[in-house]
Amino acid sequence: MAMIKSALELALERTKDLKVDEAAIEASNIKNDGRRAAGQYIENFGNYDLTKAVKEVKSQRELFRRSACEVFIAQIQLPGAYYDPDRMSLIGSGLAVLASLIPEEKSGKGAAAKKQVEALTQQIKAFMEKYLEELKRVEQAIRSQWAPKLREKEMKMAARMGQDIRLDPMADPEFAAFYKQNVEALRNNYTEALERAKQGLKELLKISETEN
Repeated sequence: MAMIKSALELALERTKDLKVDEAAIEASNIKNDGRRAAGQYIENFGNYDLTKAVKEVKSQRELFRRSACEVFIAQIQLPGAYYDPDRMSLIGSGLAVLASLIPEEKSGKGAAAKKQVEALTQQIKAFMEKYLEELKRVEQAIRSQWAPKLREKEMKMAARMGQDIRLDPMADPEFAAFYKQNVEALRNNYTEALERAKQGLKELLKISETEN
């Protein structure tokens, strides 16, 4: 039995010559710190000093800044049932702070990038509001178009059951499929446009895919 090595001993022998990649570990920690900083800025409604957080980073400050940028940009999504314009403004202000901290060597000063980021985030905010208006218009058009067919179904059911019937349109599979098809087409078109705007933000913030 003494000749049989434990699984732990075998594992230790296999890994004894492996070297820990300290640089990779440090980079991972910096990325996580940058993401947490962006999260704190959002959670504290802008009262978190993001500029100070970036400037306190001693090593790989640019990696920290870019990681925070990515969190903010990931938060920019088409609204669902609820839309908070103040949150979009908060995201925009966070990105403006990070734009102002772009290193001088990155083709363009931070002050200029900050103004461009502020302008683009304002455009995105207006874009969100336009989407909600268009979504409401499409929903109304769908319901108006479907109303005669829905009323016909209600009358047939009322005749069978001997009492007035009011159907919930979304409970009707045929209506639900028609609604989903049209609303998803609208959402897909707006999503494509929004992704282009987000790519524009990445380029302004110097975190475009080509720089990764």
